[in-house]
Amino acid sequence: GLDPTVCGRECKNAEVRYLFSSSVDLKAFERRLTEYVSCLQPATGRWRMILIVVSVCTATGAWNWLIDPDTQKVSFFSSLWNHPFFTISCVTLIGLFFAGIHKRVVAPSIIAARCRTVLAEYNMSCDDTGKLILKPRPHIQ
Repeated sequence: GLDPTVCGRECKNAEVRYLFSSSVDLKAFERRLTEYVSCLQPATGRWRMILIVVSVCTATGAWNWLIDPDTQKVSFFSSLWNHPFFTISCVTLIGLFFAGIHKRVVAPSIIAARCRTVLAEYNMSCDDTGKLILKPRPHIQ
């Protein structure tokens, strides 16, 4: 007949092979996710610096534009013409937002949030660097 100890060992070996391959897959996924997020960081940093510089220039130009006594005396377009620094920086800032800079400065966070949404179905999550977080299995009673 059928020896239960042999069947038990074969089932156990199959389970171990399955768990090992799952672990390898999770490690590969985590490695790829962290690699992708870390590759986004330099570009994200550059976009943040660009946004900060243009925002400060716009704020400085706006302050100079508002405190200028001639601004109230001339038409709106004349006052913009008299303050080219503010006008150029403001147009640049608007152009950057139309180009999607607001998405580029938070790209790694968007990727991590989308991964968290998908991983939640598998009782997992990830941090902002892409490292996987395995949550305890829910106890079914």
